[in-house]
Amino acid sequence: MSDALLWALSALWGTAAGVLLPRAAYRFAVVAGEGWRDRCPHGHALRGWLGPARCGECARGGAHLTEPAHPVETEPAHPVELPQQTEPPYAAAPAHACPSPPTATPPGVPSAPLLALAAALTCVALAAATGARPELAVWLLLAPVGVLLAVIDFRVQRLPDPLTLPLAVAALALLGLAALLPGHAGHWLTALYGALALGVGYFVLFLINPSGMGFGDVKLAVGMGAVLGWYGWPTVLLGTFAGFLLGAVYGGALVVVRRAGRKTAIAFGPFLIAGAFLGLLAGAYAA
Repeated sequence: MSDALLWALSALWGTAAGVLLPRAAYRFAVVAGEGWRDRCPHGHALRGWLGPARCGECARGGAHLTEPAHPVETEPAHPVELPQQTEPPYAAAPAHACPSPPTATPPGVPSAPLLALAAALTCVALAAATGARPELAVWLLLAPVGVLLAVIDFRVQRLPDPLTLPLAVAALALLGLAALLPGHAGHWLTALYGALALGVGYFVLFLINPSGMGFGDVKLAVGMGAVLGWYGWPTVLLGTFAGFLLGAVYGGALVVVRRAGRKTAIAFGPFLIAGAFLGLLAGAYAA
Protein backbone atom coordinates (compact mmCIF):
# COMPACT_ATOMS: atom_id res chain seq x y z
CA MET A 1 0.00 0.00 0.00
CA SER A 2 1.37 3.40 -0.95
CA ASP A 3 1.97 6.04 1.71
CA ALA A 4 -0.51 8.44 0.11
CA LEU A 5 -3.30 5.85 0.20
CA LEU A 6 -2.47 4.93 3.80
CA TRP A 7 -2.60 8.56 4.86
CA ALA A 8 -5.86 9.13 3.01
CA LEU A 9 -7.51 6.12 4.64
CA SER A 10 -6.25 7.24 8.05
CA ALA A 11 -7.65 10.72 7.47
CA LEU A 12 -11.03 9.28 6.48
CA TRP A 13 -11.09 7.10 9.57
CA GLY A 14 -10.16 10.00 11.84
CA THR A 15 -12.78 12.25 10.27
CA ALA A 16 -15.52 9.63 10.59
CA ALA A 17 -14.60 8.89 14.20
CA GLY A 18 -14.30 12.57 15.13
CA VAL A 19 -17.76 13.38 13.80
CA LEU A 20 -19.19 10.87 16.28
CA LEU A 21 -17.48 12.36 19.36
CA PRO A 22 -19.55 15.49 20.22
CA ARG A 23 -22.34 13.65 22.05
CA ALA A 24 -19.90 11.71 24.21
CA ALA A 25 -17.97 14.93 24.90
CA TYR A 26 -21.17 16.66 26.01
CA ARG A 27 -22.45 13.79 28.16
CA PHE A 28 -19.13 13.12 29.89
CA ALA A 29 -18.16 16.79 30.42
CA VAL A 30 -19.55 17.21 33.93
CA VAL A 31 -17.70 18.16 37.08
CA ALA A 32 -16.69 15.53 39.61
CA GLY A 33 -19.55 14.27 41.75
CA GLU A 34 -22.22 14.70 39.09
CA GLY A 35 -23.70 11.93 36.98
CA TRP A 36 -23.23 11.80 33.24
CA ARG A 37 -25.68 13.97 31.36
CA ASP A 38 -28.70 12.19 29.98
CA ARG A 39 -30.52 15.27 28.68
CA CYS A 40 -29.73 18.08 26.29
CA PRO A 41 -29.60 21.70 27.55
CA HIS A 42 -33.34 22.02 26.82
CA GLY A 43 -34.35 18.94 28.77
CA HIS A 44 -34.85 16.35 26.05
CA ALA A 45 -33.63 12.80 26.68
CA LEU A 46 -30.36 11.83 25.00
CA ARG A 47 -29.98 8.28 23.74
CA GLY A 48 -26.65 6.73 22.89
CA TRP A 49 -23.13 8.08 23.23
CA LEU A 50 -22.09 8.68 19.64
CA GLY A 51 -23.25 11.31 17.20
CA PRO A 52 -24.07 15.01 17.37
CA ALA A 53 -24.34 16.66 20.77
CA ARG A 54 -27.65 18.24 19.82
CA CYS A 55 -30.65 15.95 20.25
CA GLY A 56 -33.18 15.15 17.56
CA GLU A 57 -35.98 16.90 19.42
CA CYS A 58 -34.08 20.19 19.40
CA ALA A 59 -33.30 19.77 15.71
CA ARG A 60 -36.96 19.30 14.90
CA GLY A 61 -38.07 21.98 17.35
CA GLY A 62 -35.57 24.51 16.02
CA ALA A 63 -36.99 24.08 12.55
CA HIS A 64 -40.33 25.43 13.78
CA LEU A 65 -38.71 28.65 14.97
CA THR A 66 -37.96 30.02 11.54
CA GLU A 67 -39.71 33.24 10.59
CA PRO A 68 -42.75 32.86 8.31
CA ALA A 69 -42.39 34.06 4.74
CA HIS A 70 -45.33 36.49 5.15
CA PRO A 71 -45.76 37.93 8.64
CA VAL A 72 -49.29 37.74 9.97
CA GLU A 73 -50.75 40.80 11.62
CA THR A 74 -52.04 40.18 15.11
CA GLU A 75 -53.67 42.22 17.83
CA PRO A 76 -51.15 43.94 20.12
CA ALA A 77 -50.68 41.89 23.23
CA HIS A 78 -50.68 43.33 26.71
CA PRO A 79 -47.28 43.11 28.36
CA VAL A 80 -47.03 40.24 30.77
CA GLU A 81 -44.45 40.14 33.53
CA LEU A 82 -42.70 36.80 33.43
CA PRO A 83 -41.54 35.09 36.62
CA GLN A 84 -37.83 35.01 37.28
CA GLN A 85 -36.08 31.95 35.89
CA THR A 86 -35.13 29.62 38.73
CA GLU A 87 -34.37 26.37 36.93
CA PRO A 88 -30.78 25.15 36.59
CA PRO A 89 -29.05 25.63 33.22
CA TYR A 90 -29.96 22.16 32.01
CA ALA A 91 -33.49 21.93 33.38
CA ALA A 92 -36.17 20.41 31.21
CA ALA A 93 -37.96 22.73 28.82
CA PRO A 94 -40.84 22.19 26.41
CA ALA A 95 -39.81 20.62 23.13
CA HIS A 96 -41.07 23.63 21.19
CA ALA A 97 -38.96 26.09 23.21
CA CYS A 98 -35.54 25.38 21.68
CA PRO A 99 -34.15 28.87 21.02
CA SER A 100 -30.98 27.87 19.18
CA PRO A 101 -30.77 26.82 15.54
CA PRO A 102 -30.99 23.12 14.67
CA THR A 103 -27.29 22.88 13.86
CA ALA A 104 -26.07 24.57 17.05
CA THR A 105 -23.77 22.73 19.46
CA PRO A 106 -24.38 22.94 23.25
CA PRO A 107 -22.10 25.43 25.02
CA GLY A 108 -18.66 24.13 25.95
CA VAL A 109 -18.64 21.29 23.41
CA PRO A 110 -16.29 21.52 20.41
CA SER A 111 -18.11 21.33 17.11
CA ALA A 112 -18.13 18.13 15.07
CA PRO A 113 -15.89 19.63 12.33
CA LEU A 114 -13.31 20.67 14.93
CA LEU A 115 -13.24 17.23 16.56
CA ALA A 116 -13.14 15.57 13.14
CA LEU A 117 -10.18 17.74 12.13
CA ALA A 118 -8.29 16.98 15.35
CA ALA A 119 -8.88 13.23 15.02
CA ALA A 120 -8.00 13.22 11.32
CA LEU A 121 -4.71 15.09 11.82
CA THR A 122 -3.81 12.80 14.70
CA CYS A 123 -4.47 9.68 12.64
CA VAL A 124 -2.55 10.98 9.62
CA ALA A 125 0.47 11.81 11.78
CA LEU A 126 0.40 8.34 13.31
CA ALA A 127 0.13 6.74 9.88
CA ALA A 128 3.03 8.79 8.56
CA ALA A 129 5.26 7.79 11.48
CA THR A 130 4.22 4.14 11.76
CA GLY A 131 3.71 3.10 8.16
CA ALA A 132 1.80 -0.04 7.22
CA ARG A 133 2.76 -2.01 10.32
CA PRO A 134 0.24 -4.00 12.37
CA GLU A 135 0.37 -1.64 15.36
CA LEU A 136 -0.96 1.21 13.22
CA ALA A 137 -4.45 -0.30 13.52
CA VAL A 138 -4.10 -0.07 17.31
CA TRP A 139 -3.05 3.58 17.20
CA LEU A 140 -5.93 4.47 14.87
CA LEU A 141 -8.47 2.78 17.14
CA LEU A 142 -7.16 4.49 20.27
CA ALA A 143 -6.58 7.96 18.80
CA PRO A 144 -10.23 9.16 18.85
CA VAL A 145 -10.51 8.12 22.50
CA GLY A 146 -7.43 10.17 23.29
CA VAL A 147 -8.91 13.21 21.55
CA LEU A 148 -12.16 12.76 23.48
CA LEU A 149 -10.38 12.45 26.84
CA ALA A 150 -8.28 15.55 26.17
CA VAL A 151 -11.38 17.58 25.33
CA ILE A 152 -13.29 16.44 28.42
CA ASP A 153 -10.42 16.98 30.85
CA PHE A 154 -9.59 20.39 29.43
CA ARG A 155 -13.23 21.38 29.82
CA VAL A 156 -14.08 20.10 33.32
CA GLN A 157 -10.81 18.67 34.72
CA ARG A 158 -12.19 15.15 34.85
CA LEU A 159 -11.11 11.91 33.18
CA PRO A 160 -14.06 9.49 33.13
CA ASP A 161 -13.42 5.94 34.32
CA PRO A 162 -15.57 4.49 31.49
CA LEU A 163 -12.92 5.82 29.10
CA THR A 164 -9.58 5.61 30.93
CA LEU A 165 -9.86 2.06 32.24
CA PRO A 166 -11.10 0.46 28.98
CA LEU A 167 -8.41 2.42 27.14
CA ALA A 168 -5.67 0.74 29.17
CA VAL A 169 -7.18 -2.72 28.77
CA ALA A 170 -7.81 -2.22 25.05
CA ALA A 171 -4.27 -0.94 24.47
CA LEU A 172 -2.69 -4.02 26.02
CA ALA A 173 -5.14 -6.44 24.40
CA LEU A 174 -4.82 -4.94 20.91
CA LEU A 175 -1.04 -4.71 21.14
CA GLY A 176 -1.02 -8.36 22.17
CA LEU A 177 -2.80 -9.18 18.92
CA ALA A 178 -0.44 -6.95 16.94
CA ALA A 179 2.52 -8.80 18.45
CA LEU A 180 1.24 -12.01 16.86
CA LEU A 181 1.31 -10.54 13.35
CA PRO A 182 4.40 -10.38 11.14
CA GLY A 183 5.99 -7.02 10.52
CA HIS A 184 5.35 -5.42 13.90
CA ALA A 185 8.10 -3.25 15.35
CA GLY A 186 7.44 -3.35 19.09
CA HIS A 187 7.36 -5.65 22.10
CA TRP A 188 4.29 -6.53 24.13
CA LEU A 189 6.20 -7.21 27.36
CA THR A 190 7.70 -3.72 27.39
CA ALA A 191 4.20 -2.36 26.73
CA LEU A 192 3.00 -4.20 29.84
CA TYR A 193 5.98 -3.04 31.89
CA GLY A 194 5.53 0.51 30.61
CA ALA A 195 1.89 0.49 31.71
CA LEU A 196 2.86 -0.73 35.18
CA ALA A 197 5.79 1.68 35.50
CA LEU A 198 3.87 4.77 34.44
CA GLY A 199 0.83 3.80 36.50
CA VAL A 200 2.93 3.28 39.63
CA GLY A 201 4.93 6.44 39.00
CA TYR A 202 1.84 8.61 38.66
CA PHE A 203 0.28 6.92 41.69
CA VAL A 204 3.29 7.92 43.77
CA LEU A 205 2.93 11.50 42.52
CA PHE A 206 -0.75 11.37 43.44
CA LEU A 207 0.11 10.25 46.99
CA ILE A 208 2.73 12.99 47.33
CA ASN A 209 0.53 15.80 45.99
CA PRO A 210 -3.14 14.82 45.57
CA SER A 211 -4.13 18.40 44.78
CA GLY A 212 -1.69 18.56 41.88
CA MET A 213 -2.23 15.11 40.38
CA GLY A 214 -5.70 13.63 40.06
CA PHE A 215 -6.40 9.92 40.32
CA GLY A 216 -7.86 10.07 36.82
CA ASP A 217 -4.37 10.97 35.60
CA VAL A 218 -3.06 7.83 37.30
CA LYS A 219 -5.54 5.62 35.44
CA LEU A 220 -4.87 7.39 32.16
CA ALA A 221 -1.12 6.92 32.67
CA VAL A 222 -1.57 3.14 32.59
CA GLY A 223 -2.91 3.28 29.04
CA MET A 224 -0.33 5.83 27.93
CA GLY A 225 2.44 3.71 29.44
CA ALA A 226 1.27 0.69 27.45
CA VAL A 227 1.29 2.67 24.21
CA LEU A 228 4.72 4.18 24.85
CA GLY A 229 6.19 0.95 26.17
CA TRP A 230 5.51 -0.83 22.88
CA TYR A 231 8.53 0.90 21.36
CA GLY A 232 10.78 0.56 24.43
CA TRP A 233 11.93 2.48 27.48
CA PRO A 234 13.45 5.45 25.62
CA THR A 235 10.00 6.13 24.16
CA VAL A 236 8.42 5.87 27.62
CA LEU A 237 10.90 8.39 29.02
CA LEU A 238 10.51 10.74 26.05
CA GLY A 239 6.71 10.70 26.13
CA THR A 240 6.60 11.19 29.90
CA PHE A 241 9.06 14.08 29.80
CA ALA A 242 7.20 15.71 26.91
CA GLY A 243 3.93 15.60 28.86
CA PHE A 244 5.41 17.29 31.92
CA LEU A 245 7.21 19.84 29.74
CA LEU A 246 4.04 20.78 27.86
CA GLY A 247 2.09 21.05 31.11
CA ALA A 248 4.77 23.24 32.68
CA VAL A 249 4.90 25.55 29.66
CA TYR A 250 1.12 25.92 29.64
CA GLY A 251 0.92 26.54 33.39
CA GLY A 252 3.77 29.04 33.24
CA ALA A 253 2.09 30.90 30.39
CA LEU A 254 -1.12 31.19 32.43
CA VAL A 255 0.84 32.63 35.34
CA VAL A 256 2.63 35.13 33.10
CA VAL A 257 -0.63 36.46 31.64
CA ARG A 258 -2.17 36.46 35.15
CA ARG A 259 -4.90 33.98 34.33
CA ALA A 260 -3.74 31.58 37.05
CA GLY A 261 -1.65 31.53 40.20
CA ARG A 262 1.27 29.30 41.09
CA LYS A 263 -1.04 26.95 42.99
CA THR A 264 -3.91 26.95 40.49
CA ALA A 265 -4.86 23.43 39.42
CA ILE A 266 -4.87 22.77 35.68
CA ALA A 267 -6.05 19.78 33.70
CA PHE A 268 -2.99 17.58 33.15
CA GLY A 269 -4.71 14.91 31.06
CA PRO A 270 -4.40 16.79 27.75
CA PHE A 271 -0.66 17.19 28.27
CA LEU A 272 -0.23 13.58 29.34
CA ILE A 273 -1.95 12.56 26.11
CA ALA A 274 -0.04 15.09 23.99
CA GLY A 275 3.28 13.97 25.44
CA ALA A 276 2.44 10.33 24.78
CA PHE A 277 1.44 11.26 21.24
CA LEU A 278 4.78 12.99 20.58
CA GLY A 279 6.71 10.14 22.15
CA LEU A 280 4.75 7.62 20.10
CA LEU A 281 5.51 9.49 16.88
CA ALA A 282 9.21 9.51 17.69
CA GLY A 283 9.23 5.85 18.70
CA ALA A 284 7.29 4.72 15.64
CA TYR A 285 9.49 6.72 13.29
CA ALA A 286 12.68 5.34 14.83
CA ALA A 287 11.49 1.71 14.96
